[in-house]
Amino acid sequence: MKMKRILTLLLAMVLVFSLTACTKNSEGGEGQPDSGITEDVSDQTEQPDHEMIDVRVVALTGPTALGMLGVIDSFDAYSLYQFEHKSAPDEVVAMLTSGAADIAALPTNVAASLYNKTNGAVQIAALNTLGVLYVLSNGGEVASVADLKGKQLAASGQGSTAEYALNYILNQNGIDPQNGITIDYKAEHAELATQMISGGIKLGMLPEPFVTQVTAKNPEVKVVLDLAKEWENAADNKTAMAMGCIVVRKEFAEQHPVELSHFLDEYKASAAGAVSDPAATAELAEKYKVMDKAVAEKALPKCNIVFMEGDEMKKTVTDFLTVLFEANEKSIGGKMPGEDFFYER
Repeated sequence: MKMKRILTLLLAMVLVFSLTACTKNSEGGEGQPDSGITEDVSDQTEQPDHEMIDVRVVALTGPTALGMLGVIDSFDAYSLYQFEHKSAPDEVVAMLTSGAADIAALPTNVAASLYNKTNGAVQIAALNTLGVLYVLSNGGEVASVADLKGKQLAASGQGSTAEYALNYILNQNGIDPQNGITIDYKAEHAELATQMISGGIKLGMLPEPFVTQVTAKNPEVKVVLDLAKEWENAADNKTAMAMGCIVVRKEFAEQHPVELSHFLDEYKASAAGAVSDPAATAELAEKYKVMDKAVAEKALPKCNIVFMEGDEMKKTVTDFLTVLFEANEKSIGGKMPGEDFFYER
């Protein structure tokens, strides 16, 4: 009987010791077993309470891709970005209409045309690029738009904002785009840039960053006209040249508003970084095979990268499309887009 009491007392002592040790462990005290893994709870990011999704993003090679690189290089806790860049707007449009892309960077007039063509299946979420078009000359005497009369001008961007903006500027300066000048459109910006570098073309219109690429490799080529300024002059300073925008499929926007909002927040930060730190963005341009970092760094300050949404974006885009529409209805798909063209978050 005495032995039983001793055993009972020993068991009670063991139980008290175990409870004390467990309490210390739960409070971060002594007795924590060494698992070999260091865990810093304070640094953990709260995980989303929904399934992560793949967001398919496509951009045109040029300023739109440069402004987006910070997004592509980041980790978003709400989604995984699949990024592609294409050389022609038609390729991007095809990806949107087939559902192969969710978000895309496009010329603003192409976005309006696609909205009209698809009965509102796409929306513009933000304006990302203002005027980036320049006329380059290799030995030709061009000091004003009027000097383009009777000349042969090679250009890129047929069917996009570039073509219709150029036609508007020419018309406002008394030059008929069909009869007063010969415009030879090339399929891609890179094709025209290569020919200007080689000296095969003496007068051309290109966007940045291809302008920087050409002038860096052929010092004989000079910038003679900034078409963003010429546009503002032609439009009596009523609107800026709203060249590029971020487009989203309406179905995606309705189904994934949280993911889209996070993308836009990151895009805003990325665009700001492209403006404030061209060197870092240039590194990303080379990393993602968009362009050589030396060219990107020199071109970025002239790419007019912005991030504009909400009422400011709506007014700027509407004013710009109105000018294009009044000049040529075909330029934006035959009619002004409806109110639902503008995405609001």
